Amino acid sequence: MRKIFTFILATTLIVSCKETKKEDTVTPTETQEPTKKELTILDSVANAHGFENWKNITQLQFTFNVDRDSNHFDRTWNWRTKSNDVLAMTAKDTIAYNRKSMDSIAKKTNAGFINDKFWLIAPFNLVWDKDNFTFTTAKNTEAPISKKPMQKLTIVYGNEGGYTPGDAYDFYFDDDYLIKEWVYRKENAAEPSMSTTWENYTEQNGLKIALDHKNAEGNFKLYFTDVKSISK
Repeated sequence: MRKIFTFILATTLIVSCKETKKEDTVTPTETQEPTKKELTILDSVANAHGFENWKNITQLQFTFNVDRDSNHFDRTWNWRTKSNDVLAMTAKDTIAYNRKSMDSIAKKTNAGFINDKFWLIAPFNLVWDKDNFTFTTAKNTEAPISKKPMQKLTIVYGNEGGYTPGDAYDFYFDDDYLIKEWVYRKENAAEPSMSTTWENYTEQNGLKIALDHKNAEGNFKLYFTDVKSISK
């Protein structure tokens, strides 16, 4: 985030007394422009999705849904972003935990939270995880589903740490930097493990979230319902 610096200008000081004295002056310094941070493509994509407003979000709730062929799966999350308290709700049970202190059950549940949250706000991870991956960019690259020419951003995670080390993601977007499609490649394989759209964007307290993700074949849909956020 840009830092705004305030520059204090020294003004002319006039000293008056009974005897007339020569005015002592201090030459004002030149007004300087605040230093501007040059945005990387990672920043541009994240900001297009409202990353600059994330600092104001105190709570985020969403239901993660998957329809594959005739099967349906869903689970609901309530995340208090400042304290990192998470409430996981499924048809079978409800689990509450804090991500700073997790037992074996919480760690298993948290793996699902990481996955679902990544689908929801993956653009923000371009900033959060930037020290953990390498990235490349390309222009006028054919998107996998629409076949339209778009900008392409590829990130490849390191081979150590995290739940899925070594995985790669290809993000496709236009000049507005809003993701339109993406590709997941397990362990940086050459062929896609999964390709879906990013569509049906909604806005929540400045966050722009794609609610629907569909594959080209039409037999897979991942989508979010009951998305609610609280901002301070």
